[in-house]
Amino acid sequence: MPDPDRPSPQRHRRFVGPVLQTVVTGPRPGRMRDRRGRGRRGPMALPGPLSPDSVPAHHSPREAFDTLVASVLHALEPHFAVERDDVDIVVEEAPLLPQEWDERVPTSVVAHHHDPTRLVLYRLPMAQVAITHDDLADLVWRTVLDGLAEIWHVPPESLDPRG
Repeated sequence: MPDPDRPSPQRHRRFVGPVLQTVVTGPRPGRMRDRRGRGRRGPMALPGPLSPDSVPAHHSPREAFDTLVASVLHALEPHFAVERDDVDIVVEEAPLLPQEWDERVPTSVVAHHHDPTRLVLYRLPMAQVAITHDDLADLVWRTVLDGLAEIWHVPPESLDPRG
């Protein structure tokens, strides 16, 4: 018969051993899905054995577009050293257009009235025109080459390092 002065072992339990750490070691039970187009979330983005410093699981579309433009400009760097006209390359989300605008939305604009001349690339119109990432990369190449050719007064084919 249990002693009434002694508490039952089920009411007062003591855990002896290592302290439990709150580290996610694997996928959670349940569905992992891409909600609202934001990319992967959860354990894939947390630190783990293969990514101790937490590698970002998703780059925003803005970051991906900026990386694409930077790679195009890096490939065209020899031309920037040769040409004497300075050029600023600017990336914006979308152009500011008046309410009554009924033409096609521009993907880029060359602004000659700035010093130095600016080539403005509009990310959203380009992303809407392109179907795949390769289409977007080709569109960025063509747009940058056409803009620089207009500024430097040379044919676009002479600037293209891809052949």
